[in-house]
Amino acid sequence: MACTRALIAITTSQPAGSARSKLLTTSRDIEITRIGAQGDGIGERVFVPLTLPGETVRARIDGERGEIDALLTTSADRVPPPCPHFGVCGGCALQHWAAEPYLAWKRERIVEALSREQLETEVLSTFASPPASRRRLALHARAAKGGAVVGFKERRSWKLVPIEVCPITDPRIVAALPALRALAKPFLEHPKSAPTLHVTLTRTGLDIDITGVEAKSGGLSADARVRAAMIAQEADFARVTMAGEAIYATRECMVTLGQAHVALPPGAFLQAVPQAEAAMAAFAVEAVSGAARIADLFCGVGTFTFRLAEVGTVLAADSSAPAIAALKSAAGRAPGLKTITAEARDLTKRPVLSRELAKIDAVVFDPPRAGALEQAGEIARSKVERVVGISCNPATFARDARVLVDAGFKLDRVLPVDQFLWSPHVELVGVFSR
Repeated sequence: MACTRALIAITTSQPAGSARSKLLTTSRDIEITRIGAQGDGIGERVFVPLTLPGETVRARIDGERGEIDALLTTSADRVPPPCPHFGVCGGCALQHWAAEPYLAWKRERIVEALSREQLETEVLSTFASPPASRRRLALHARAAKGGAVVGFKERRSWKLVPIEVCPITDPRIVAALPALRALAKPFLEHPKSAPTLHVTLTRTGLDIDITGVEAKSGGLSADARVRAAMIAQEADFARVTMAGEAIYATRECMVTLGQAHVALPPGAFLQAVPQAEAAMAAFAVEAVSGAARIADLFCGVGTFTFRLAEVGTVLAADSSAPAIAALKSAAGRAPGLKTITAEARDLTKRPVLSRELAKIDAVVFDPPRAGALEQAGEIARSKVERVVGISCNPATFARDARVLVDAGFKLDRVLPVDQFLWSPHVELVGVFSR
């Protein structure tokens, strides 16, 4: 399609009269050739947010960063962003990009990460999480005249964007924003408080764990605790905790993982989008089909454990003792599963050793962003023949995959997963065999 030449105003997080905008004194026209790892357009070694490949922009430049004054040539792949906060809010970087090239770019990020480790494999099409599906998010809170505001940080700024709508988030959380603003107010009684509300939508209601208060201000007064509990009761929240300490709790926060019903510990990790979780789990379960004995490492509360236990017996391990306790409790109530043995264990400092994997047929591991280099080394030295790696960081996955491939594994295929819609982040599931 032909591109249109026009001057189009772009909303940015830098007001014309701000101190930051005065620093951007150099202005020139730049042709955008690609999208960088953080979702910014790149042209002539300058990063320009909110742009797309094939566009020409007039931008104010400060070193390697630019801010748009106007679009001169518009990409045919540019679409209207669905959120009124887009361009100012730092939560989404790519709402203005059509779905097909956007998802292809996420797949290419994985291809590039693998190529840096000289790894080649089949990289499938990206699984796309739908809008209005996110069940977990972190909202920052700040004091405001007459109350509090909650929202996300601006692009490249500590300033807060008050959020009224959010098209990536489950509507039940969006509907609770007024109540979450009210809940935030008691936690702002100290001037230096900067609370963050970690909100999780569970089957039994909203679970909110609040951080950023206790360390900076020495805690919360008894009066503020009472007010927070009353607000939580009126909003019918399931639970409110402060860094894991109970402020209000009326019922367990339950999630369904496979055939198990798990009571989440306060602040527990949970995959952000149920559809993405289901896609990753199905891919992993298919890869280990027929295995009698499976190890699920970095298992958390059992995101994959309970699905894997429909295939074979499972040895589950994670560094979080509360997560393991929740997993064990749920396993005792779940019907029709094979035996699950769970252990609280820091797999970075004390990985499951190759000799401990002697009776294991398949390993599934889902480490944090830093990856699992030590654990990958033990898997490489074992006799395990099938491995599934799940990762939110293509670079550390590729590094760990190189260890496995050097030990004789073949990286058979990779599924990219767009769990964090319109962000630069991409997750993946990789299947190995030997």
